[in-house]
Amino acid sequence: MDEILNPFAIAQAQLDEAAAVLQLDPDMHSFLRRPMREFHFTIPVRMDDGRVRTFQGFRVQYNDARGPAKGGIRFHPDETIDTVRALAAWMTWKTAVADVPLGGGKGGVICNPREMSQGELERLSRGYMRSISRYIGLTKDVPAPDVHTNPQIMAWMLDEHEMLQGHHEPGAITGKPLQLRGSAGRSPATAMGGLFAIREAAKLFDVELAGTTCAMQGYGNVGSFAHRLGHDRFGLKVVAVSDEFSGIYNENGLDPDVVAKHQRRTGRLADCPDTEALSNAELLELDVSILIPAAIENQLTGQNADNVKARVVAELANGPTTPEADKIFREKGTYIIPDFLCNAGGVTVSYFEMVQNAYQFYWEESLVQERLDYKMTTAFHAVDKMAKARGVDNRVAAYLVAVNRVAEAVRLRGWV
Repeated sequence: MDEILNPFAIAQAQLDEAAAVLQLDPDMHSFLRRPMREFHFTIPVRMDDGRVRTFQGFRVQYNDARGPAKGGIRFHPDETIDTVRALAAWMTWKTAVADVPLGGGKGGVICNPREMSQGELERLSRGYMRSISRYIGLTKDVPAPDVHTNPQIMAWMLDEHEMLQGHHEPGAITGKPLQLRGSAGRSPATAMGGLFAIREAAKLFDVELAGTTCAMQGYGNVGSFAHRLGHDRFGLKVVAVSDEFSGIYNENGLDPDVVAKHQRRTGRLADCPDTEALSNAELLELDVSILIPAAIENQLTGQNADNVKARVVAELANGPTTPEADKIFREKGTYIIPDFLCNAGGVTVSYFEMVQNAYQFYWEESLVQERLDYKMTTAFHAVDKMAKARGVDNRVAAYLVAVNRVAEAVRLRGWV
């Protein structure tokens, strides 16, 4: 029987497992299995050659019982509505486990940004916002960057939204450039939050992170920051990293400055000086202490999980591990820091950005990191405590913490 790789089916299966442990009311369970609302729209964009190309876009507001929906916007050629639904569900649990007063949402456009000019990307970004502007805002739904989107794209979207609304509303978009009232510390926040979680896991095992071997799959914003911060701040020995094309390896460790300089010059990691080539598949099976999947969904599956040698898998990507892989990791005793806990640093600092926008006073990066550390550490130990109390793995424990919080808000509102 083929393994199910539909991201939304996986998200629902994970919720189902937690609902069984919680003995969740069937009506509540049914309500939490589906998005509260979703939008599908077409975006006509004038391309540089004069043609008008039509793109398909989505926005899913999964649940807003605890606060405004929150979640990024992806530009990706393989985007699907089920991927967006799954990511919006995971954002719902992520904001709850981090205990920030937000709900879960996500957006996406089916496109290949690598094949588009800056002018085409700007027109697409503004077109997306024209389709969704009436349904977002500081008290409704707050988008942010995600795969293949960045602060510049958020700036175009914010500008379009404010022109349509006729007033400034910087808190309607997070992950903005600092010059447009973004937050200090937002760009490295997802990676930084994950490293705080890894630090707390290392304490449980009484292990020093300095010199500990690590491999990272994915070298976009999150992966590259995880490499640099892991190396510079925590002393991790990062022996392998990869992008969507290929990976590089050096058993003595990779210098983030050398890798970044090579990537800026060539656009890829391949052929970086003093490295050996390896595939993404080979990277996942390296003999390292910590594996950080920081790319996309369904990378650790029933086909390769048994070959993963890392003691700790820290999921900086969303949905990198399938249920079949989870079963194998549980049997092997692999310690998983689940995605919506491990990568909650991004949405936490996005929440900080919203707070700063709301009262027009901005924090130094040191204060952002101090408060991020507190939130991530508190969330990590809430999950660890739940796992030990219930005798379940960390993913189920994270769901128990998050679903309890969302379900309680739904009950108090009288929805179910």
